[in-house]
Amino acid sequence: MSAGRPFGYEKDRLTVAGVDVAALADEFGTPLYVYAGDQIAERAQMLQKAFAAQEHTVCYAVKANSSLAIMKMLGGLGCGFDIVSGGELERVRRAVPEALGKVVFSGVGKQAWEMDAALKAGIMLFNVESEAELEVLAARAQALRITAKIALRVNPDVFAETHPYISTGLSEHKFGIAIARAREVYGRAAKMQGIEPAGVSVHIGSQIRSVEPFAESVKRVRALVEELRGDGMDIRLLDAGGGFGVEYGNAAFDPAARVAEYAAALLKVLDGAKVHLLLEPGRFLVAQAGALVTRVLYTKVNGKKKFVITDAGMNDLIRPSLYQAHHEIVPVVVSERETEVADIVGPVCESGDFFAHDRSMAEVRAGELVALLDAGAYGMSLASHYNSRVKPAEVLVSGGVARLVRRRETLEDLMAGEIL
Repeated sequence: MSAGRPFGYEKDRLTVAGVDVAALADEFGTPLYVYAGDQIAERAQMLQKAFAAQEHTVCYAVKANSSLAIMKMLGGLGCGFDIVSGGELERVRRAVPEALGKVVFSGVGKQAWEMDAALKAGIMLFNVESEAELEVLAARAQALRITAKIALRVNPDVFAETHPYISTGLSEHKFGIAIARAREVYGRAAKMQGIEPAGVSVHIGSQIRSVEPFAESVKRVRALVEELRGDGMDIRLLDAGGGFGVEYGNAAFDPAARVAEYAAALLKVLDGAKVHLLLEPGRFLVAQAGALVTRVLYTKVNGKKKFVITDAGMNDLIRPSLYQAHHEIVPVVVSERETEVADIVGPVCESGDFFAHDRSMAEVRAGELVALLDAGAYGMSLASHYNSRVKPAEVLVSGGVARLVRRRETLEDLMAGEIL
């Protein structure tokens, strides 16, 4: 297993923070998400320390993993939150109500009721993504007699090498407003009742492992900030977005070195800028801190193909199917068996229900446990009820103590909202 992961072996048994993973599976059942709370906290503090010389707020991207327990823990460390829906706003309200004033609301399709809820909650900033949205927000702010502090999410047209589904910074994407038009739109916004231009926002994509695109996009945004200040606007906030990547394979990964490199690049560009920097790490905080533990149901051979069929499916972890994402798959209890090549698949009735094709790993048998590593981000948050399957339980391990933070759904939960 690569450096940076909290999961490791003790006497041939997979553990996290000294807690036996097989014992957790026996107690709470499978499929089961297990999170290392200590690592999540460590990563948040790593970023806070790296940017200590710059006024800043780390706003956790809730979409990465919306566990109330994880959000509460991060709120206790002084983090704010980056949200993209009214539902995520309600999660902040329930988990960390004192952090509502440190919420940034992004997303291309904000609805009027979501705007109203955010205005009443007193959030820090709306990241506005279109002129049409700006008009609706102004109308809602006027109706409620509340001023909306806004940033335009500008599209810097900076290329970042990542999966096309999670790239967001080019002119061909649905996100943001072209940076060339931003000054004109800010001029309109400054004249609107109920609207206060307070910042500029940028986000170029997710799972980006090079710092250069981040530095280039922030450089372009800083130039815009200076122009807007020259136009008489009090621009105080610069939202540099998120997208800071991790390693999913066995490649070496030094999170502290990556953060230091990232911070150095941004701080160099922002030297003397006199802005409050907003950072929106989601994946970096939680991805490597999570694993999906699943039990092998059956093994079978079709022709030359061997299949390992688990009780977790694409409804529990869709990243391999959706993004062709790689997750290391390891036995929870190590055996001395020979290595084999197999497809690791789930029980969902789709050929796309797979975790790995032609994966080389030690032979596993029915009834045994395997863990899919680096599943803490965009795992449970993308889980669905497809095939009428209930969602997994979640366990958070902190300080060597494991606690259930989401119970496994029941069939009653599954159909609770339906009407015959």
